[in-house]
Amino acid sequence: MKIPQGFGRPGERRGGTAPGAGVDADLDAAVQAADAAAMAAAISVRELVHLPDLADVIELYASIWGPSDNPPISLELLRAFTKAGNYVGGAYEGDRLVGASVGFFHAPSDNALHSHIAGVAGDLSGRHVGFALKLHQRAWALLRGVSEIAWTYDPLVSRNAYFNLVKLAGRPVEYLPDFYGPMDDTINAGGDSDRLLVRWRLRSPEVVAACSGTSSPASADDELARGAVVALGIDAHQAPVAGCLDGRVSLVAVPRDIEALRISNPELALQWRIALRESLEALMADGAQITGFDRAGRYVLRRDS
Repeated sequence: MKIPQGFGRPGERRGGTAPGAGVDADLDAAVQAADAAAMAAAISVRELVHLPDLADVIELYASIWGPSDNPPISLELLRAFTKAGNYVGGAYEGDRLVGASVGFFHAPSDNALHSHIAGVAGDLSGRHVGFALKLHQRAWALLRGVSEIAWTYDPLVSRNAYFNLVKLAGRPVEYLPDFYGPMDDTINAGGDSDRLLVRWRLRSPEVVAACSGTSSPASADDELARGAVVALGIDAHQAPVAGCLDGRVSLVAVPRDIEALRISNPELALQWRIALRESLEALMADGAQITGFDRAGRYVLRRDS
């Protein structure tokens, strides 16, 4: 099988059928969706393997996360990743690298890729470059017989929650308190690195629909009308308000802009970290599953899904 241009070298499959067995309709659709997303963002996306391109990734990440004695990833590790057949994808506006994503394979029995880090240049905000990068990564993985991609994100960041759960139709499966330990970059410094682990089942109907541009945000107001309870709310001063944790359907709020709040009111930002951890960790440990996120910044959790 010939892997389409921009998706790497032929013959590097993780599972599924062998190269040359033919491309099924799902693979065709995944590649077409990735190409369409890149075109809509007015960029091109391709796999990166050469050392100068990987050095550009390191430079881009430094511009996003800031200079640090402990950078998000090193050039040497990127080089090793690509040599071992893992994923490094780059988004280009002309000749300029404006976004990059790095992933590595799970254990062989998991049939999954872990998407470790992704970032987009700040001046391209709103261009949907991140969406195009994820769809390229999805097509790349499917072309290698991989059925799932996993990654973590900070559950306090509302825009990332919306992107992961609505735009991509990923599903959080585990709450990970202080997952990375202390972090000293300009985005994460000054607090615990709690994360949600997301699994993206690449062939599920919800993911296929999301990748075609059909997103389905939840409506917390509709859920309230049907009897949902507020497990974590927000008051007039933007502070967290603990609620009831025993609802069949529960709603958990997050602040509109936790990143700005960390600068303007670090104490309140810390209150949110603790309150969200206590709510989500307890609900998920008790069997509730996060099934959606609404535009107002509220998670929807169900015990019967």
